[in-house]
Amino acid sequence: MTKDIIALASDHGGLELKTLLKEELIRQGYGVLDLGTDGTASVDYPDYADAMAAALNEGRAARGVLVCGTGIGISIAANRHAHVRAALVHDAFGARLCRQHNDANVIVFGGRTLGVEVAKDCLKIFLETAFEGGRHAARVAKMS
Repeated sequence: MTKDIIALASDHGGLELKTLLKEELIRQGYGVLDLGTDGTASVDYPDYADAMAAALNEGRAARGVLVCGTGIGISIAANRHAHVRAALVHDAFGARLCRQHNDANVIVFGGRTLGVEVAKDCLKIFLETAFEGGRHAARVAKMS
């Protein structure tokens, strides 16, 4: 049985990490919606953040993964959409808390700033951690 569909998108600076994370998701039994990019030619990260937002809004994916060179630009672009809560993560602690406290639906990585094994660990934690709700629910509601 396939787990949830996870959408992935990156610009050229995040392509290598996105490709490795895609393989990891498939290995873990997730369905994958790859929104690009597929090459190393320079592209604009806001286009891929917008594609991710559309996929989530249309219900084509349960959650998402975005990658650009640092993760900063693509997370800013993604968070312009009211239904997206994209968290730029650098470690397991951030991956866990972005789900528990912020109900993040997109995890963001820097392809040029984060090691592959750390990214894989963070992704696993992100996908396995539930939102705590409670006192955090009202705060999250204010962001949407």
